[in-house]
Amino acid sequence: MEASAPTVLEELVARAEKASASDVHLQMVGSTAEVSFRLDGVMTPTTTLAEGIAERVFGRIKFLARLKTYQESMPQDGRISKTDISAQNDIRVATYPTVTGEKIVLRLFAPQSTKTLDQLEFSDGITAELKKTLRQTSGLLLLTGPAGSGKTTTIYACLRHLLQSGGRHIITVEDPVEQILPGIMQTEINEARGLNFATAARHLLRQDPEVMVIGEIRDNDTANLAVRAALTGHLVISTLHAGSCKGVFERLLSMCTDHYAVISAVQLVLNQRLLRKVCPKCRGTRCKECLQTGYQGRVPIAEFVRINEDIKSVFRNAGADAIKVEASLETEAAKLLNNGMTNQAELDRLFGR
Repeated sequence: MEASAPTVLEELVARAEKASASDVHLQMVGSTAEVSFRLDGVMTPTTTLAEGIAERVFGRIKFLARLKTYQESMPQDGRISKTDISAQNDIRVATYPTVTGEKIVLRLFAPQSTKTLDQLEFSDGITAELKKTLRQTSGLLLLTGPAGSGKTTTIYACLRHLLQSGGRHIITVEDPVEQILPGIMQTEINEARGLNFATAARHLLRQDPEVMVIGEIRDNDTANLAVRAALTGHLVISTLHAGSCKGVFERLLSMCTDHYAVISAVQLVLNQRLLRKVCPKCRGTRCKECLQTGYQGRVPIAEFVRINEDIKSVFRNAGADAIKVEASLETEAAKLLNNGMTNQAELDRLFGR
């Protein structure tokens, strides 16, 4: 007897959570659906939903997420409550039309508690730089790196560190709020209703914050607002997609007309990546524990730029060319390779060799 769509979906989500997958991708190909888990940042083909059950599972997902079950030609976004699917946590749902059929991505929000800065496994030097910046009463802390590089995890660790220090009013604007932290005023943006990062941050300044977290700097208005806030007695933490520390400054300078305000506001820029760790059970030879990937878990590596008076003086003439990174990504990765935590294949994958 063929299993029902609710049963198949619940078993699929339970399997993904057990494997610590961050996402489940379901892609219709004709009348069947290919399923992949994102494990430690890498897409891993997992199973195929047979003809008949595939369409019913897609319908079940959209029903639980309160989406239009008949709509396949336009993207939709929704959320499934953990109580509706016997999951460990709520699930974000995104649908998208493709030439082979509808695609659905389930984002599994990790149920674990927020890590401390020391638990992130950054090098001692990186952790010290972050703690030094968080002690400041003003300035801009920027994180960069591709999607899935751990920026949000680092920000939550920073927030936990600030909470433990106590005494400061902290406000965040996020997309979405992935973890609720008691003691912090958190806001989730809603583009459909006109609440974007720039609008939310502008109004949050009237809420008397001492620390502001702006989930991402995406436009000129948000960039200029973040810089002004950092120069007027606020510690501002944000992310900016650039790919390198120098790239962060190049983007900021293109967004903000007052270039010296930018270099005066920025305290620290951190460019991070996540490296997969070899499976402790099989040491990379592939086993059941790591779902035959050879890896289990990830560790962050980072390079940074700390803005000091020397950089500011050179910046007037050299602009972004004055930026010199400390503790390069390649150097940090080599340390993990030497101590056996990762392998050469993972370094080649990460750096596109």
